[in-house]
Amino acid sequence: MKSFFLDSEAWPTTLTAGDMVLLSGAEAHHLLHVLRASDNDIVRLFDGCGREGSFALKDRNKREARLECIEARLLARPQPETVLALGWTKALRRSWLLEKAVEFEAAGLWFWQARRSQGDVPAESKETWQAQLIAGAKQCGNPWLPAVRTLPRGAAELAAASPDFDRRFVLWENPDIPRRLELQDLAPLAAGRTLFVLGPEGGFGDEEIHTLDRAGFTSLSLGDRVLRWETAALLCLGLAWWARQGARR
Repeated sequence: MKSFFLDSEAWPTTLTAGDMVLLSGAEAHHLLHVLRASDNDIVRLFDGCGREGSFALKDRNKREARLECIEARLLARPQPETVLALGWTKALRRSWLLEKAVEFEAAGLWFWQARRSQGDVPAESKETWQAQLIAGAKQCGNPWLPAVRTLPRGAAELAAASPDFDRRFVLWENPDIPRRLELQDLAPLAAGRTLFVLGPEGGFGDEEIHTLDRAGFTSLSLGDRVLRWETAALLCLGLAWWARQGARR
């Protein structure tokens, strides 16, 4: 079943079988003019906030499609929640990583301004990022999109934004880190919220580590090799996914 994104504001407060919704913009264009959908074709709609359902195409014009709800449901966000905070970088793999974050059910992606960041993090998340998250959600069927935010004021802002997490890990390449991320660190993911923090491609500055250490973050290593920015990020997402899947069994 083909999937299409319908912003949560376009969904009725209560949606039951027989109710109508209006699909417009790029999503309607893709349904009507790319896929050339016919009347009564059934598609999946989702809003990125846990709501999804199956709908039948009933009416159209050149720019909009009216669809009738067959069934709709509201799904809880995958638990436990994991947020990945990434030091801002101009890495070419950022778009790819946004899609992977949806596949691995990340609850959030934070881009923070580090001293060694390449360029300045935007003051707000970009519309193109949202489009990339939606593309990932269509592919994997996840009805939830990660909450994306930017932290342009550095490690201090990152520390101030994170006190409600149950676990906060700083993952970096310093050979003096006493131990690696281990199974025992992931097992408690069965409950609560976890924040993984990575630096930019140039690594953390000493003052950033001191700021996070004073705020109660735990510094751990990801292993003997220096990993690329996107490799370390994907490893964190994959480990959290693995722990979350185990907690559901």
